[in-house]
Amino acid sequence: MNVLRVATYNIHKGVQGFGPNRRLEIHNLVHAVEQLDADIVCLQEVRKQHLREQKHFARWPELPQAEFLAPEGYESVYRTNAVTRHGEHGNALLSRWPVMAHQHENMSDHRFEQRGLLHVSLQVHGVGVHVIVVHLGLVPASRKRQMAQIERFIEREIPHDAPMVVAGDFNDWGEKLHRPMHDIGLQTFEGLRLPTFPSRAPVLYMDRIYVRGLTPMTAYVPRGRIWWRMSDHLPVIAEFAVDAAAS
Repeated sequence: MNVLRVATYNIHKGVQGFGPNRRLEIHNLVHAVEQLDADIVCLQEVRKQHLREQKHFARWPELPQAEFLAPEGYESVYRTNAVTRHGEHGNALLSRWPVMAHQHENMSDHRFEQRGLLHVSLQVHGVGVHVIVVHLGLVPASRKRQMAQIERFIEREIPHDAPMVVAGDFNDWGEKLHRPMHDIGLQTFEGLRLPTFPSRAPVLYMDRIYVRGLTPMTAYVPRGRIWWRMSDHLPVIAEFAVDAAAS
């Protein structure tokens, strides 16, 4: 049996805290990503650049964060969701498996939130697997419309019989998206609730991994001070069985 290990993690742009007391965590996150030991790592709130933070932190990496976080042998894919006064940030994917193609779609629902969808096609154990990384909006009505956009994107861009992962920060504290995800053939771990936010004392199940054409096996959220210091979210790590006969 072939196993695919997937993680999703909102890294809070590699910085924790506010104002002059904020601290740089991107170097610790390098080790955290290695500890995940995932075949595919889906990341949200990833910086490409930020001129103000580069001046503030002496150890700000020279590489964009997606490249900096990628363990040796991984490919990194990054696409911008939001352009701000000092820089830009978005979603990223790190993969042990070959990247065949990737694209981005704007999912911004209103002018106060810039959101996007990252779609990456991978070759995993000889099987084509499609991965969508998302970071949905804070407003419930926006998430509903963004869910409809995800459905249209899948119908348009991904073969109906292709294995697929949709992972990220859904900002869905009421857990309202399980049903619409199920309605389009995407499942998560039935009966398993994995709170990830806030990281110090998680109560909200906002970071999730949904799949189609893959069999859920195990999932967990690492806990402890070493994790809650790095981001306001905790990562989710899950394993899935891959059918070698899939196309």
